[in-house]
Amino acid sequence: MTSIWKTKVLPGLNKIFDKDGKKAAALAFLKSFNKEEIGKEIEDKKTELEPKVVEAYEGSPPEVKALFKDQKPVKVTKKNSAAVTKFLDELAKIGFPGAKLVSDAVAKSGTTPLSPAITFILDKVAPFIPKEEPKAAEPEPAAAAEATPREVPVEEKKEEAGTEPAAAAEEARARSGVRGGRGEEGRREKKEEEEKKEEEKPAEAAAAPAAEAEKK
Repeated sequence: MTSIWKTKVLPGLNKIFDKDGKKAAALAFLKSFNKEEIGKEIEDKKTELEPKVVEAYEGSPPEVKALFKDQKPVKVTKKNSAAVTKFLDELAKIGFPGAKLVSDAVAKSGTTPLSPAITFILDKVAPFIPKEEPKAAEPEPAAAAEATPREVPVEEKKEEAGTEPAAAAEEARARSGVRGGRGEEGRREKKEEEEKKEEEKPAEAAAAPAAEAEKK
């Protein structure tokens, strides 16, 4: 009974659901796809492949770049299938091992039935992709405001510093005026005293002989 299912029933069902033979071709390819041999070849050519893979990755569409972000497993979907197919073609052009075989098979059978082979190639490409450095966290607005020196007190200090010298100068002028007035008055008094003494000198001179005569 089992032999009849495999030889007659199953092939008939496959013809009904796979009229163009794409699924059958994809299954045959996956069976012949030697992952171990391809992985060894990639490792041997690692140094040579790295700059070429980086260049191909940088020129790839956003859908492809999204596959290698955040260390997530690569998933081929209907939305990114066209971008992935184009990326496989670019990998085939630079001689990435296995990329040409998978690209040709995808052209015949599509991406869905060949997703295991496509995922294998993309997983081998991932180590060559440069890792994005995490962005530094921006300071919160409150912290930034506290770190910024306050300008208002500085301006107030400047104004105070500007008014103090002016007030001191005005006070000094006032004092000098007072001292100046007192000095002039003192000079007048001194002059009057000197004049008075000059007037008293003749009288004293005249009185001196008379006093000497009386003593004798």
